[in-house]
Parts: sequence; structure tokens; C-alpha cells
Amino acid sequence: MLTDISPKLPMRDKNITRDYYSTQLGFKVFGSANYDGYLMMGKDQIQIHFFEFKELDPKENYGQVYIRTENIDAFYNSLLEKHTAIHPNGKLESKPWGQREFSILDPDNNLLTFGQHI
Repeated sequence: MLTDISPKLPMRDKNITRDYYSTQLGFKVFGSANYDGYLMMGKDQIQIHFFEFKELDPKENYGQVYIRTENIDAFYNSLLEKHTAIHPNGKLESKPWGQREFSILDPDNNLLTFGQHI
């Protein structure tokens, strides 16, 4: 039986990725080991793992994750208060498929879309 998923996304610089997810999104480093070229970040009930890809061209990165959330309006507003850049085409809005969503791009151009069922 499937119980959980932890997507793995590329990162060019572990320190930049850790700082972005910590300060902008409120994630914390998961686990106590400091693995070379690998990073695990968690918040609430989710984890995102990152693997080092120093040669990554962010313009050619198509990493994407869809994260389901509760109280999306409060989360969105908390990001705005931190001046977190929202994707230009991903402002918070209700979609015809019954989700309220918004999107951001991390420093490596990984697309994170947050959604709540409405």
C-alpha cells in the first residue's frame, strides 16, 4: 500500500536552496545527517528532497511539484509578507477544476504549485 511521497528536485547550490526553503517557505532541514550533494527539507506533513546538479540550466529545468494545503489564503498572504516572488502566471485564484491555487519558482526554477480543494 502506498503511504507517502517525497519528490526529488534538482538544485545547483545546497546553501541557496536550504536558505530559500527555510526563510521564504518555512521549511526545516529534515534529518540530522549532512549528506554531500543531497538535501531533505520538510514542513508540516510533507518533505521535498533535492539532489545536486551543478550544471543545471534553470531555463531548461522543468521540475514541478503540486502541494495540497489547507488555509491556502493565509499561506499565500504569509508568503507575500515575506516578499516571496509569486509566479507571474500563478497568482492565487480559484480554478474551474475545483482547486484554489498559486505557484512559485524556487532559485533553480522548480515550479511549486500549492492547491486547496474548494
